[in-house]
This record gives sequence, structure tokens and C-alpha cells, in this order.
Amino acid sequence: MTGSSDTELIIPDWPAPTRVRAISTTRAGGCSVEPYDSLNLARHVGDRDEHVTANRARLSELVGYPGEPAWLEQVHGNRIVEAGSCQTPPAADACVTAETGRVCVVMTADCLPVLFCDRQGTHVAAVHAGWRGLAEGILEATVARLCESAACLKRELLAWMGPAIGPRVFEVGEEVRSTFLLENDVEDAFLLTRPGHWNMDIYAVARQRLADVGVNNIYGGNFCTATESQRFFSYRRDGSCGRMASMIWLQDH
Repeated sequence: MTGSSDTELIIPDWPAPTRVRAISTTRAGGCSVEPYDSLNLARHVGDRDEHVTANRARLSELVGYPGEPAWLEQVHGNRIVEAGSCQTPPAADACVTAETGRVCVVMTADCLPVLFCDRQGTHVAAVHAGWRGLAEGILEATVARLCESAACLKRELLAWMGPAIGPRVFEVGEEVRSTFLLENDVEDAFLLTRPGHWNMDIYAVARQRLADVGVNNIYGGNFCTATESQRFFSYRRDGSCGRMASMIWLQDH
């Protein structure tokens, strides 16, 4: 989807109910300058505050979401908050809501954003899932929260995985690999690159962890923030850089 000549939004390709709206941004179409060029949406990375404010306003105008998103202070943990309770950015890595017009959002630049909804279109969630968050159980905790709140079965949830670092370039150490092998059958998600180092497929690990708790309707997961340099920010590639946003909300029928 292109809202202007230089702004690209990714619209999840998944069978979500009509009232569920979701988007993921790319780096293009903002006013920030190098190294945050150009649609940086994060205030914590060193960009000029007025540029971030202008970028957020531009995105709001382009997308037309119904209210100020529930921005988080992401800490690579497993805390979940309600979108309606976010007056100031709370320290959390997932946001859920059943309220129409509340916008759940996470920001990423290599970590995995995961958006959730139920088939009835009554609840949505946005999750920031880097490897630490995955290991802490942020996906499983969000699934449990949604199923409890929506009184639905796990098989009734849909998940979409947005832009994250790809499996050919995400190198981790043996300690990271061992952490995941202790809990899940994900050996195929790691490829030995050199002694003590492995390329990790964060998408495959997330899929398996979701499948292990009964979520099988999983979509997306075919991006690479690190290698698609013209399209995405990547902290691992560039160090100082901006952040993209993945958002989801419920709209009136």
C-alpha cells in the first residue's frame, strides 16, 4: 500500500475479521535524517523529537487510525498491558485490547513484531518478540491473556509475523540456542556457522512456540530487516537507526 509517493505500508495478508485493522511501517516516507532516515517513529533512539512528532503525525494522517497508539517502553520481557491503561509509555512488551478505537503498537528494528486477533474480531494484541522476549514466554503469555479475555480457544486465534531479521544473517551464540532447545523442538531453526555460533530463524522459533500452545493459524514471516536495507531499519546492521511500528486495532463495523 502506498499512501504517498514515498511512504510504504505493509498490510498483513491474513484472514482477519473486517473490523480488525493492522499495518506495519517501513523506513520510507518520513522527515528524519541519517541515520534515522526517514520514517522513524521512536523517541528513544537519539532522533530529534520534532522529527518523530512529525513522522507520527504523518502516519496518523495516512492511516487514519482512531486514536493515539498505546506506545510502550519495550524491555525484552513478558509483561502485557491493556491499551486503554497506557497514559504514559509503560515498561512492557505486549499490548492487548477489546475496546474499539484503541491502537496496540510495538516498535522494532530486527526483533519480531507479532500481531494477534481472534476469529470473532473481539480482541487484538501487538507483541514485541526479540529472542529474549521469546525465551521469557511473551508469545505464550499473550496467547493465554487473549484466550482468557475473549473466552476463546487457542485454535481460534490468528497471528501475523511482521518484519524481523532473517535466518541467514541472525547469528547467535551457543547459550541462546541452548535456551530454546531446553523448551522446544527447534533444532532445525539453528544452522551452525562457525564453532559456538549459529544462525537463528526467529520466525521458525516463534511458529514452533505458538504451535506448542495450540496456535496454528500463523501468517507472514517472510521479511529480512537486515538485508532489505532500503526498506527496513536494522539495529544489527547499522547500530544507530530508527524504529518501525506494527499496529493493530478494532474498528466499528
